[in-house]
Amino acid sequence: MSVECMRVHDLVSGGSDPGAAHVVLVDRLWPRGVRKDTFRHDEWCKDAAPSAELRKEFHGGGLDFDEFAERYLAELDRGDAARAVEHLASLAADGGVVLAYAAKDTERNHALVLADAVRAAGRSGTSGA
Repeated sequence: MSVECMRVHDLVSGGSDPGAAHVVLVDRLWPRGVRKDTFRHDEWCKDAAPSAELRKEFHGGGLDFDEFAERYLAELDRGDAARAVEHLASLAADGGVVLAYAAKDTERNHALVLADAVRAAGRSGTSGA
């Protein structure tokens, strides 16, 4: 099982190479400054992204990263988000998946939290949905 996180802007500029992995955009909004015809990806999985409310609260400074991660993991364990995690885990098991995200912070972003959830789902065979 291979799960990697890469910035969309790095993928577009050629600074990152996804290899043969399935590239999935995991943001709810299209990345700013990126033309749709320049970003080569296999799919856009909005259901795996944090809810609009959670994203706004985190980016607005209302939550620290640990609080954000805890609430996001809870979101990923329910409904469409849980099904998205299962889907991403199956892609990871079948040739690998790159979770593409637009955040500037490469050490504290939702894709890293999602990657951990995908790996856990792959180990357990389910995301808990």
